Amino acid sequence: QVQLVESGGGLVQPGGSLRLSCASSGISFRLYAMNWYRQAPGKQRELVAGITSGGVPNYADSSKGRFTVSRDNAKNTVSLQMNSLKLEDTAVYYCNAQLGLRGYWGQGTQVTVSS
Repeated sequence: QVQLVESGGGLVQPGGSLRLSCASSGISFRLYAMNWYRQAPGKQRELVAGITSGGVPNYADSSKGRFTVSRDNAKNTVSLQMNSLKLEDTAVYYCNAQLGLRGYWGQGTQVTVSS
């Protein structure tokens, strides 16, 4: 059974930081590209950042310079360090594991940026 479990969401003020983590089980983690998506109310789910199985990160324009994605293949986890958070970063953040056409999703964690 595949499980992706996100943690680390919460309420933070503008300019603050949060670190999201995603723990995986049931997959050969090292083979999968790992991605972070988010979905704000009334908006489509969008890619925030990803990291290939080889450890190469990629970022959406909205997160470049503020967010850092990393993975630990020994612990089967992927993390997203989010700094300089803005009001518009408020969303549910989802962890995604992707290997070709095979993909899995976590249940999401809420990030709210508010003063």
